[in-house]
Amino acid sequence: MIETSKEPLAGRVAVVTGASRGIGRAAALALAKAGAHIIAVARTQGALEELDDAIQAVGSSATLVPLDLTDYDAIDRLGAAIDARWQKLDIVVGNAGILGALMPLGHITPKVWQQTIDVNVTANWRLIRSLDPLLRRSDAGRAIFVTSGAAHKCKAYWGPYSISKAALDAMVRTYAAETETTPIRAMLLSPGPLRTAMRRSAMPGEDPETLKTPEDLASSFVILASPAWTESGKIFDFPTGRLFGFRPPE
Repeated sequence: MIETSKEPLAGRVAVVTGASRGIGRAAALALAKAGAHIIAVARTQGALEELDDAIQAVGSSATLVPLDLTDYDAIDRLGAAIDARWQKLDIVVGNAGILGALMPLGHITPKVWQQTIDVNVTANWRLIRSLDPLLRRSDAGRAIFVTSGAAHKCKAYWGPYSISKAALDAMVRTYAAETETTPIRAMLLSPGPLRTAMRRSAMPGEDPETLKTPEDLASSFVILASPAWTESGKIFDFPTGRLFGFRPPE
């Protein structure tokens, strides 16, 4: 594990999606504590304002972007606004995602299928499409996307979520290959079971006190976002602290 200084991200600019709660909020706060200016993206204005207060309390700053990630034109406008203000981007954390529905594939409605793909896959592609030129202008562009063990376990009834995360994995690994000769490093972060609203929805009978929290995970984002990080196109598996070139073993 790479050791980090007190503010390893001082002066750097980071986009974090799904920043209003759970993993995204914890990641945004950790990156802010490490010195980054946070461009916080989420649908809920009130929760973003609460995050802004927390970021200011740790001595950093944020730009709040209330945005539904399925508004793809708005993602393009976000890239243009970052270009106008900073002319570059150092870090993007693609965290926002939805569970979809847990049921047999044959019972999934087209609407649920499309919503899951739109948020978990297409929105992240649109982020890459919009922000790649800005990341290339950074001396150490870092793209971090939150994946899941569901991408390779392919358990019954988890179809839309598993399939969307598998597609995300392939997309980020492709992006890593395409940026191999640039200063960009693209990584997948697999959190494992955490105490989040999505986990509670998927596993309602589980005791949340047995799980680690998003705050426990947060320092991993700082490590992967650091200019000192050199790996690309791999999965960082938080529960084991290991890197995998393709997928972790069962």
